[in-house]
Amino acid sequence: MPETVIISPDPVPAGRSITLRSRLSASPAWVFILYVSFSSFMVYSCMYGFRKPFTAASYDGIHLFGISYKVVLVISQVIGYMCSKFYGIRFIAAMQPSRRAGYIIRLIFISWVSLLLFGLVPMPYNFIFMFINGLPLGMVWGLVFGFLEGRRVTELMGAILATSFIFASGLAKTVGKGLMLYAGINEQWMPFVAGAVFVVPLLLGTFLLNQTPPPTAADVAQRTIRLPMDRQQRKDFLRRFGFALIPVIISYVMLTILRDFCEDFANELWAETGFVRRADVFASTSTIVSLIVLAVIGGFFLIKDNYKAFQLNNVIIISGFILAAGATVCYHLGLFSPVVWIITASAGLYLGYVPYNCFYFERMLAAYKVPGNVGFLIYLADAFGYLGTVVVLLVKEFVRIRYTWVDFFTGMFYVAAAGGIVLVVWGAILFGRIYKKK
Repeated sequence: MPETVIISPDPVPAGRSITLRSRLSASPAWVFILYVSFSSFMVYSCMYGFRKPFTAASYDGIHLFGISYKVVLVISQVIGYMCSKFYGIRFIAAMQPSRRAGYIIRLIFISWVSLLLFGLVPMPYNFIFMFINGLPLGMVWGLVFGFLEGRRVTELMGAILATSFIFASGLAKTVGKGLMLYAGINEQWMPFVAGAVFVVPLLLGTFLLNQTPPPTAADVAQRTIRLPMDRQQRKDFLRRFGFALIPVIISYVMLTILRDFCEDFANELWAETGFVRRADVFASTSTIVSLIVLAVIGGFFLIKDNYKAFQLNNVIIISGFILAAGATVCYHLGLFSPVVWIITASAGLYLGYVPYNCFYFERMLAAYKVPGNVGFLIYLADAFGYLGTVVVLLVKEFVRIRYTWVDFFTGMFYVAAAGGIVLVVWGAILFGRIYKKK
């Protein structure tokens, strides 16, 4: 029934946008996939240009509240990001498709203004603007992924989009460190100037993404219709799946903590392993990790059975935990160099992390025939994930234990792998029981 595709945006203004959208609707599948993948990748990569460049700086010698200033900045931004995720549980779940593009632009420009104020106000009193920077940016993933979900090729496009936060994190830090090393921009103004580099690509990418046509009737038939979810629908969903989601969310919390530390303190880890004045190391290694992850999970959309694909996510996530822990063992035994260890462990980390952001909940809705949207579930998991990051950041600063960054990261890889595998298996069993009852 073609009329069920009511999740399409409202009619767009006459002109070129209609022509482009209609042409995409009539284009071959590979053209549509490339177009949407490229435009979504472009938008989310640009978002990182307003979020992560500051992590390439060290802010040495500055302290606030008895802890290092950089940690204060990281905590401030993560708290803002976490608050955004909790608010996004409702905001993204109820978002009308026609409003996504406008919100993407507005939210990212608010974050850029906060970086301008960060540059104007003297350190360390400008930390509050890093909190404000995180508040709007936490919404962007749900808005971008809303253009992709509910399609027969969502996993392929989602895999390409997901590699953006692997690649873009390295790119943002490379831009930030390059501005300091080669352009003489100081640490206080570098985040704002780095954001300026990404403004034009952001506007172009958002325009292109907004021309994406809605899911077809065939998409809806295979993946179920995707609709905004009101409060009662969210409550009903949690009443049905809430208990099974507990181990899933806890395992995701562990992956989020590990991923955030790898992103925010990569500069310190690389410096400790001998890469002090290398701006290119961030982008080059993250590109390799992106390609590894894309090669492993890019063909996931070929699996037609939604329940089998849903449970196969658990196998990929467990494999990621094993790869990250195995690479760390090899590094401790002297079999891997620091570069090989960081690349391999990061690839394992993202093999666990990416499915939760793209495939796991996408196939869950399809397998259990739920007429909702992925944004609600991703933001539910993300909210607790970033809460976990904040807790670990605070514990790390106030529990005085002497250790190196290498020790800290290796310990986290081991703990996450041991606990994560148990939790993923537990979640798979609980969801299997729900499916059998259905």
